[in-house]
Amino acid sequence: MPWRMFRWQVTFLIGAFLLLHFQTRLVTARATRSSHWQTLSGDVPAVVAKGGFSGLFPDSSDYAYKFTKITGSPDTISWCDVQLTKDGIGLCLPNIKLDNCTNISQYFPDGKKSYVINGVPTMGWFSVDYDARSLSNISVIQGILSRSDRFDGLSFPILAPQDVDGLVKPSALWLNVQHDTFYREHNLSMRNYILSLSKSVQVSYISSPEVAFLSSIASRFKRTKTKLFFRLLEEDIHEPSTNQTYGSLLKNLTFIRTFSSGILIPKQYIWPVTSDLYLQPHSSIVSDAHKEGLEVYASNFANDALLSYNYSYDPLAEVLSFVDNGDFSVDGVLTDFPVTASAAIGCYSHLSKNNSGLGNPVVISHNGASGVYPDCTDLAYQQAFEDGADFIDCPVQLTQDGIPICMSSINLMDVTNAVTSKLQSRTSVVPAIQNAPGIFTFNLTWEEIKKKLKPAISNPELSYRLSRNPRNKNSGSFMKLSDFLTFAKSKSLAGILIEVENAAFYAEDIGYSVTDAVIDALKDSGYNNQTTKQVMIQSTNSSVLIKFKQQTNYTLVYKLDESISDVDKSSLSDIKLFASAVAISKQSVYPSSLLFVTDQTELVKTLQSAGLAVYVYLFRNEYVYQPWDFFSDPNVEINSYVQLIGIDGIITDYPGTATRYRRNSCLKLGDNQPNYAKPVKGGQLLGLVATLPPALAPMPILDSADVTEPPLPAVSVRPSSNGGIALPPAAPSGASQSLINYGLLFFAMLLVNVLC
Repeated sequence: MPWRMFRWQVTFLIGAFLLLHFQTRLVTARATRSSHWQTLSGDVPAVVAKGGFSGLFPDSSDYAYKFTKITGSPDTISWCDVQLTKDGIGLCLPNIKLDNCTNISQYFPDGKKSYVINGVPTMGWFSVDYDARSLSNISVIQGILSRSDRFDGLSFPILAPQDVDGLVKPSALWLNVQHDTFYREHNLSMRNYILSLSKSVQVSYISSPEVAFLSSIASRFKRTKTKLFFRLLEEDIHEPSTNQTYGSLLKNLTFIRTFSSGILIPKQYIWPVTSDLYLQPHSSIVSDAHKEGLEVYASNFANDALLSYNYSYDPLAEVLSFVDNGDFSVDGVLTDFPVTASAAIGCYSHLSKNNSGLGNPVVISHNGASGVYPDCTDLAYQQAFEDGADFIDCPVQLTQDGIPICMSSINLMDVTNAVTSKLQSRTSVVPAIQNAPGIFTFNLTWEEIKKKLKPAISNPELSYRLSRNPRNKNSGSFMKLSDFLTFAKSKSLAGILIEVENAAFYAEDIGYSVTDAVIDALKDSGYNNQTTKQVMIQSTNSSVLIKFKQQTNYTLVYKLDESISDVDKSSLSDIKLFASAVAISKQSVYPSSLLFVTDQTELVKTLQSAGLAVYVYLFRNEYVYQPWDFFSDPNVEINSYVQLIGIDGIITDYPGTATRYRRNSCLKLGDNQPNYAKPVKGGQLLGLVATLPPALAPMPILDSADVTEPPLPAVSVRPSSNGGIALPPAAPSGASQSLINYGLLFFAMLLVNVLC
């Protein structure tokens, strides 16, 4: 063949290849653009349940796999970490050390040994020392101390991959081979086991952190539907067969493509996190891998793990940042809590930013967005507004000079840096408030509070080492009630909630009327003659609400500060005399013991049937704040209170989580909602535990005696320490100031007469 003809043919073939390649890429690009999803294929991201629903039940137990099927998406992938016994039988166990995930030490107390695994001496019990028959009586147990061990007594047997396949018939089975080198050192062939298993069980995915293992089986699965995934460990760890670090291997995606169809990487490869747990800009690894034709699955998702503070302890928000961020989408996520990932993908992705989700339930902030910024600061209120709260709240306290301010506690030691400030010497004991010493708002002037103190973010779960937004722990400025009212009036809010407590104490011991101060401030700000914003007044004291009912037309909310199981008819009648809404605790709806819901009461239904709106407090995102029944997910908890109980309002530290919930697309599906979007009925999980938590003491029934109070006392002057008369330092403006002026004149004349 003449050289010219040969060159022409080669040129033609290259051109044809390039044209075909371009057309393929074009079709793929069009498919991706026509899809909502920025995955490699344009398909919905996959959810891989690590060992089943291992966030709740022991990893790789039959309950974990079954619960995934019951509560998750029907196409959830079941994951099995494969370990080999000394007779070459594969088992699904999450850890190569059996003592970390089974009760083997009880059966073989002398079986502890030391082996070198990837160059690291490791002590424990290992499957290579036992045949499958020896392990038949061993049970799988919870391996993570922060999770409940109350299912361990159910004697979950160790399952083999074929058991999982037959038990739940998953949409796909994923086998992870973590330690092929270790097993080869013990004359066991993971390759032979996997190839043999695949003849009888449909294995859809196989992953391994070892290049040699994947390369050894790549040709056998080349023309099958089974996908091979290279699992990358931490960047500085060396891969055993190449002796390169995983960080360096990740830079050679072309090489990885020769033996796998995708990569499984820790989530921090994609969204790096600083040492103090804040997100950095995302990497380009997903888009880079997609350009090479590699799928990308992200791992290490767990609702009860430490999340970046950017997510405000909301695990669903974290998943969304990987699948619906506008720049890329991973092709799948590996998670201990498949319900959360399924809901993020199926209910919360691609929500319209213009849809505010206004409606039921109303979302009421608790001290502003206090999960993000210090309580009752301008930043907390601004965040609550930006998060879409319907109502922002102000718990009113009075200063020494009679100025009403927004402060979540009357004791400044709780919510400011008062303890370490120059004002620490102003500590006093006020038994009417608390027995412990405090620095109280009425001990300081507004100028002292504003200029000499800093806000301090609340950390209600600090005993679990869960702190809130530490970079902004002292951010923001305190607000007077008048400033709060002006702020709220300028925003597109449904209204405000003013909380009034300690009114009798202020009147009798301090000489101020906090109710008059609030009424005057609302009047001065024009709230008494407008209809655009609803004003709610909340108090635990019926006497406070009765006074507001006598003098204003605001909506009144009666807050029950103890958990109750029911209300009798007489107390309902009494409440309706002065309130149109009631705020009750979560415990009054879903009673729980040691984080297991024991039942669900009919309290909400009873109150609503009497014509009272019901607001429930307090919703927080921190996973230790939700009973196990809600899967360490604040969204699941909210969903159950809304869909199953039908509450009218949510009082929350994290209004952004609640308002996003109202926008989720699954709420429109009614009876056709997928399993992962359905509410949780109280007490069902308790029926599955091996050992019951302690029984709850019966919660009281609210009766008329609990509601009825004497009228608020008249405002009196405070006796001084030397037995004389100590006048209040100042009073609110307006009519109250005139009364003080007359009081000063009267007492001056009295003192003159005494001295003469």
